[in-house]
Amino acid sequence: MEWRSEALWELQLRPVERGEEEQYQAEMSRHHYLGALNKIGETIWYVATWREQWVAQLSLSAAALKCSVRDRWIGWDFRIQYGRLNWIANNSRFLILPGWNRPNIGSRVLSLMERRVVADWKTRFGHRLLLLETFVDPERFHGGVYRASNWIDLGLTQGYRRVRKGYSSQAEAPKRVFVRPLCGNACIQLKQPEPHPSRRRGGPKIMLNADQMRLLPECFKTIPDPRRSQGRRHPLSVVLGIAAGATLCGMRGYKAIAEWANALGQHARERFGCRRENGHYVVPSEYVIRDCMIRIEPGALDRALNLWNQAWGQQDEALALDGKTMKNALDENGNQTHIMSVVGHQSKRCYAQKKWVPCL
Repeated sequence: MEWRSEALWELQLRPVERGEEEQYQAEMSRHHYLGALNKIGETIWYVATWREQWVAQLSLSAAALKCSVRDRWIGWDFRIQYGRLNWIANNSRFLILPGWNRPNIGSRVLSLMERRVVADWKTRFGHRLLLLETFVDPERFHGGVYRASNWIDLGLTQGYRRVRKGYSSQAEAPKRVFVRPLCGNACIQLKQPEPHPSRRRGGPKIMLNADQMRLLPECFKTIPDPRRSQGRRHPLSVVLGIAAGATLCGMRGYKAIAEWANALGQHARERFGCRRENGHYVVPSEYVIRDCMIRIEPGALDRALNLWNQAWGQQDEALALDGKTMKNALDENGNQTHIMSVVGHQSKRCYAQKKWVPCL
């Protein structure tokens, strides 16, 4: 049959059924320059059909962990970024099968996908999507199908790629980044300080890179361990490093810190220097974390944290000095405790916190 523009309206898009996955992967391996991509995490495969014939294939998977141009466009803080990446999906593969390179097919397939992906994602994974992203190799393509479908061109990545132990040391081939908001206020919802309770999902997320995890315990090695040596399973520097890391990631309270520690993967636990037992790295319990924290002299802890700030603190243009009287916190003379804090305007990071003169 001769292709006519009216035939575009006969195109249909649906998720790939389990019995079709082998065919889907075979077509990707045969015709896509990057080859097939296995399902990792939250993934949906789509196929576009015309009168039962396969026309195009799409893959939507987890968003990129870091992308500077995307993150600047959203404007979110790193403290909330990793808890909301599941609101973004990556169009990791898009293939128009041989013989179907007809005018407007690509943009029509993308349009059909955008119309149904929010409902499909909600049904399959229990949460909605706010944004789609994709990466285009500018040496091969110019992204015309995404431009025609009103995707936003954010510019080029820096060219670094994920490797087993983090990111490549040298920039390679930058990719052009396109995004497509799925609602009118996608950016606002992604970067708002506190998500609506209905959108909170999953356990604590790691927000520290590998080097930061390794450095945190080093900052506390000068603090003497007040515990008895007998029965001591976890080095003090490791316990304090994990507690500090959890606090930097937004955890508040001993229970939240312990939950964050339990959510760490084996690689993260190794970087923190955790104890290895029976082939697995183990983290300190809530009791151990609490016991260590209440025994440490606050001044020593503050000096150790200043080492972290010197290494990783952002360069703030201005600092804010804030004071607070601690309710029901009395010193040895019966006076209420007054705390002074220094906080960076840009980074919102606390550089120092000191007990000040008594409030009389």
